[in-house]
Amino acid sequence: MAYEGYTCFKIRMDRGVAFATIDHPPMNVLDVELLLEIDRIGQEIEADPKVKVVVFNSADPDYFVARGDVVAILGLPDQVPPKSNTIGFVHAIMDRFRTMPKVSIAKLEGRARGGGSEFALALDMRFAAAGRAIVSQPEVAMGIIPGAGGTQQLPRLVGRARALEIILGCDDFPAELAERYGYINRTLPPRELGPFVDRLAYRIASFPDEAIRLAKAAVNAADLPIVEGFIEEAHFSNQAMVSATARRLMRKFLEIGGQSRQAELDFKGLIDRLAE
Repeated sequence: MAYEGYTCFKIRMDRGVAFATIDHPPMNVLDVELLLEIDRIGQEIEADPKVKVVVFNSADPDYFVARGDVVAILGLPDQVPPKSNTIGFVHAIMDRFRTMPKVSIAKLEGRARGGGSEFALALDMRFAAAGRAIVSQPEVAMGIIPGAGGTQQLPRLVGRARALEIILGCDDFPAELAERYGYINRTLPPRELGPFVDRLAYRIASFPDEAIRLAKAAVNAADLPIVEGFIEEAHFSNQAMVSATARRLMRKFLEIGGQSRQAELDFKGLIDRLAE
């Protein structure tokens, strides 16, 4: 795929990884234009067999995505629509990153508030720059609530009490505290963040796409009651174990010393050699 015609993104492809840099001045507000391009890039990444991982970062050192567009919200109808029985447009855009058989990563070097935080939460992983990245959900202070997934994602990540603290307190969370809460995966020194995220993205992209797809589907099943989750895990595991790629890699693993005492002392080296 060419990934052409974007006005809010600069996109680069390399070794199975799509690097999508948000570039939507003046501060990457999540307006209709940016939202539509997130929808488009999500659909294209999902359909692209050459991409296994997508990394989102920002061209603006101060803002990942500043927040949702308050002007657009004020332009919505002033009557409450009937309650829907289906997922809405914005939620569908965000949830695609959870359900797609690809891995999505946020590299946070600036602020991600409100809708920007919710976009980051919709991705599979979040890594942040110490002393620079900030996340928050300030909507309640303006009389609204997080409406792009924040009230559902945060309790699953940080627990109910901390989610209420974040959402009702409307305060900024620096990267270090956000990591302690589980809001983000890991905080790194700014100079180490890019190399770390790149290494992780390329490492994941070096593994079989079918195994990535099945592992992610199994993790998603953790939202089910645990016995139902076990059933789903067994089903996905059975699919993985009979694949030709898995059989080839398991045989190679044994050939290069896997399950021998000495070789397993350098297990990371064993795994790296599988991708050669």
